[in-house]
Amino acid sequence: APSAVEQHPYYKEFYKAGGKHPFMNWIVFEVLGVFIGGLVAVLTARRFRPGVGRGPTASIGLRLSLALIGGIIGGIGTRFALGCTSGQALSGGATMAVGSWVFMMAVFATAFVTAYFVRREWS
Repeated sequence: APSAVEQHPYYKEFYKAGGKHPFMNWIVFEVLGVFIGGLVAVLTARRFRPGVGRGPTASIGLRLSLALIGGIIGGIGTRFALGCTSGQALSGGATMAVGSWVFMMAVFATAFVTAYFVRREWS
């Protein structure tokens, strides 16, 4: 498998023979720090209450399955777009790129319309 990965144009950037481990990256330690910091904060404040946020008509299974489906769709869209929506909005919007502004207006319009159909799950 390593030889196949080394020849693939996309994956070869993430795996280099003899290179350092892919997890030895600053972003891994940043995410771990955010998680550990949040855990310490919630434990010291004695506010740790595990649960699943959902509306009164949605089951836990429905909520988790919709979250999974949304995450998969978001991941696919991020891969197609070669980046995330926040980068598109913040970086492109800051440079006054018309495409970024149109994109964000479309995101908010879509969210507004979608909220109409899913709001009954939360009321």
